[in-house]
Amino acid sequence: MELKAAIEKQRSIRKFKEDKLPGETIVELLEAARQAPSGTNLQPWRFMAVTSQEKRERLAKCTYNVNFIAQAPLIMVCCVDKSSVDTKGQRVKELRESGAFAGTDLEKMTGKDYAKKRPRDDAANLAYLSLNAAIAIEHMVLRAVDLGLGSCWVMLFSQRRVKELLELPESLHVVALLPVGYSAQDPKPRPRLAIDEIYLGEV
Repeated sequence: MELKAAIEKQRSIRKFKEDKLPGETIVELLEAARQAPSGTNLQPWRFMAVTSQEKRERLAKCTYNVNFIAQAPLIMVCCVDKSSVDTKGQRVKELRESGAFAGTDLEKMTGKDYAKKRPRDDAANLAYLSLNAAIAIEHMVLRAVDLGLGSCWVMLFSQRRVKELLELPESLHVVALLPVGYSAQDPKPRPRLAIDEIYLGEV
């Protein structure tokens, strides 16, 4: 499927068929996420695939009335690793060695130099990591469309209960739950603002 078609076809799906997914689906989705760009190439995203019916039903109970996610044969639990910010020096070194900074002012910058220029507190770090994870999740969403599947971003859940259920370490923060499966509905296009309502113009 062409990217433009996948973007236009994508909808938030809230009704799923019971059909199981092909065995390679999880790998296909992870590969799409893995290819996403991230600031300083931190790649802070971490994913857990929830496929058992029992765990999906229990996970649905950790949400705020988003029980439909249990219908999907797969729920990707999308997280960020808060400790990934500690790898910034190594990631900058890798970027420099790969030639990513060639011909720019960043070419001579070290990891320590970069960290000094971008100091953040814990809240700002979490927001930054979550923004990077969102790019990877959307890659996953579009790859799902390409595979003939539907999905839906879900952010109405108890962080504490999800982490307890899945026994996730303290270093992980759950950004979203992403149910994935064959759509049992064909939603109409959602209302969208016109281009002249979102475009601030050229300067």
